[in-house]
Amino acid sequence: MIFDAITFAVSLALGLLAYPFLIRFLRRLKFGQVIQAELSEAHQKKAGTPTGGGILFVGLGILGGLLSLAMHPGAVPALSGLAIGGALGLLDDLTKLRVGSLGIPARLKFPIQVVAAIPIAWLAYRAGGDHQHLLPFQLGWLYWPLAVVAIVGAANAVNLTDGLDGLCGGLSLIALALLALAVPGAPAGERAVAMSLCGGLAAFLVYNRYPARVFMGDTGSLGLGAALAAMAIQQGYLVLLPLLGLVFVVETLSVIIQVAYFKATGGRRVFKMTPIHHTFHLEGWSENRIALSFWSAGAVAGIASGWVARALG
Repeated sequence: MIFDAITFAVSLALGLLAYPFLIRFLRRLKFGQVIQAELSEAHQKKAGTPTGGGILFVGLGILGGLLSLAMHPGAVPALSGLAIGGALGLLDDLTKLRVGSLGIPARLKFPIQVVAAIPIAWLAYRAGGDHQHLLPFQLGWLYWPLAVVAIVGAANAVNLTDGLDGLCGGLSLIALALLALAVPGAPAGERAVAMSLCGGLAAFLVYNRYPARVFMGDTGSLGLGAALAAMAIQQGYLVLLPLLGLVFVVETLSVIIQVAYFKATGGRRVFKMTPIHHTFHLEGWSENRIALSFWSAGAVAGIASGWVARALG
């Protein structure tokens, strides 16, 4: 635990020192956020806010994992998730810099994510993911499609949740910390990545809280989601991932329900806007209230997942 606390503190300090320089650098590059036209006027005012800030906490997570490799090889799956997910996210962020572009088209992005998830799933399998807890049987060949779906699903779920100041960063910090510290079985190398990420995310939140001075971009959200799934799979708790990331799941389901209902009814909607955090915002909730409420729900779900793992694992 002392090592975890030191790792967190060092990463936090480095992040707090580096973020002001990164934000100025992103501004000079005119690396500004593109806001979708259908979002509210409050969101339109955020256009041009520096994005891609996730590159720093992803880098800190990778650095923490690499430094631990000499003594703790368990960092490899989480490192692969961070690096591969972050690289794909960075490519998407760079694509959005083109005038009128909303990033890599979904019809191309999804197949790339599926292919990219395969080596992450393989590394997690080699590091202990071949044995999954809380199941009365061994997965066998079912491991591979489930692991790939978990990695791709987690990456996209975190990405969808990144829509309000502080929301995604706080939820990710909570999920990573509880997975590393409350759910049993996290190897030391994995905890090094998780605590480095948590320190970087805590520093990021200082500048991402409302009103945000920087956004994480797909670089951060896709890297976080892939790493979170890789960690859960490596620990043998793939089936616990939906509970651990319950808020991310609800955000994603709101989009799926909205799209399906819209198509089935010829244009009618279930929610005012999805992901569902936008509905709360349109109902008059402040961004801070939404973030704190969702963080609380995420913490309860994460603690429950730790209890389930200890009670039934």
